[in-house]
Amino acid sequence: MSFGESDVEDAAIEWLKDLGYAYTPGPILAPDGASPERASYASVILKGRLRSALARINPHLPGDALDEVARTVLRLDSPAVEENNLAFHRLLAKGVEVQVSREDGVRGDIGCLVDFDSPDKNDWLVVNQFTVIDGKQNKRPDVIVFLNGLPVAVLELKNPQAEQATLASAWNQLQTYKNKIPALFNTNEVLVISDGSKARVGSLTAGFSRFGPWRTVDGAEPDAGQPELQVLLEGLFEKRRFLEYLKHFVIWETDDGYIKKIAGYHQFHAVRRAVQATVAASRPDGDRRIGVVWHTQGSGKSVSMAFFAGKIIVEPAMENPTLVIVTDRNDLDDQLFGQFCAAKDLIPLPEQAESREHLRELLSVPSGGVIFTTMQKFGLSPEEMTLGKSFPVLSDRRNIVVIADEAHRTQYQFGRHVDSATGRVSVGLARNLRDALPRASFIGFTGTPIEAEDRSTREVFGEDVHTYTMSEAVEDGAVVPIHYEARLAKIGLKDDDLPSIDEEFEEVTEGEEETARHKLKTKWARL
Repeated sequence: MSFGESDVEDAAIEWLKDLGYAYTPGPILAPDGASPERASYASVILKGRLRSALARINPHLPGDALDEVARTVLRLDSPAVEENNLAFHRLLAKGVEVQVSREDGVRGDIGCLVDFDSPDKNDWLVVNQFTVIDGKQNKRPDVIVFLNGLPVAVLELKNPQAEQATLASAWNQLQTYKNKIPALFNTNEVLVISDGSKARVGSLTAGFSRFGPWRTVDGAEPDAGQPELQVLLEGLFEKRRFLEYLKHFVIWETDDGYIKKIAGYHQFHAVRRAVQATVAASRPDGDRRIGVVWHTQGSGKSVSMAFFAGKIIVEPAMENPTLVIVTDRNDLDDQLFGQFCAAKDLIPLPEQAESREHLRELLSVPSGGVIFTTMQKFGLSPEEMTLGKSFPVLSDRRNIVVIADEAHRTQYQFGRHVDSATGRVSVGLARNLRDALPRASFIGFTGTPIEAEDRSTREVFGEDVHTYTMSEAVEDGAVVPIHYEARLAKIGLKDDDLPSIDEEFEEVTEGEEETARHKLKTKWARL
């Protein structure tokens, strides 16, 4: 029995119907169809469904305000589809600002496009063979998912029996649609491609290599026995998960063009688990050790941290927490700070602590805020060490979450050392950090492999919250495999290079004890 493109399409529709989506063939909705919901083939938004959903979701708004909400979405008219898409996502996540006339005057209000808390109040529809005509361009994508009349997902499915029908050809087809019928993508949130065997999901701006698989339905072990497309649809498009994904797991970066980043399955489930672990650890009876998120280098750890920050900030149980992001190098601090700034639609604008005094000032708020600091700001002055002083308490609030990024060396320094010559008492930076924030909870994000017998990381932060190994990342195409060739390399240094090397050495080893620094100098000089 042959298995063609239409069979893949039918299977996708059935899986979505099993999730509670209504189904209507595209020709029925067409302007000349049996039950038309479009004024023309150029119209890609089902306006009747949108208006009905808005009224159901926003009972606090009068009719004229609901009409204005609908018009705002329909007025996305920038010549660049990426600009329209960014504007729409902000409207989707934050709502549409409207002016409402009431007895006490004109007041501002918010009209929501989606009910994120009650999935069944929304209108869920899957449509196939939805013809779109733009000028002379006549295109018909395979499957479109509508949320409250808005086309938020496009699925391009290829015939598994055709040799040329590959994932790459499905991606290329989506790029053609994006160029020829751009109106369909103004409200798009995710794109799905499948060749009947494999399935991948990506964003509007993602290149083919950035489309990734969705390996698990509920975050447990990968579902290897089911078709990849079924796992992707059941794992991502389940109504409550999909709404959570749209609200908390989409980032737009606009500093250098328009780049839309959406979470991979490992990021989505890691963040969800991390939020649960944070709530548990920060309770009065919690041990303040949230755990470790170990995602291999190159798999989007910085973006995962931003997703986590954005989601924990709005977690009701955390009562508007303060986030303190700690690194042990200035370049890491700047790099991560830039990523958090780029995620400004999810996270309040972060601030970098310039000194210990500035850090104390930033922490002296009753709640809220995202603060970046290096571990070295928790060091004591020579005078304080001579006097044997402890690090002062900067804040004793319980709803402070410390996020440590790759600060393995300094995060384990709890010891106390007395210099016999000077009498100075030095205490490890990790001890100072906990003295400064005695009721804070700690989570570690790392891309460095953690050995099974290595207890340091787990003793400091707690057990693994989520892991994503190098082999998993290579299999998913998130990173490329690395092959090593054993050979000797000739190394030569010019005299002009030495000062800069010395400066870099000082920065990299900042915070290390002098004995350790001497050993490193000896080792590297020998190399």
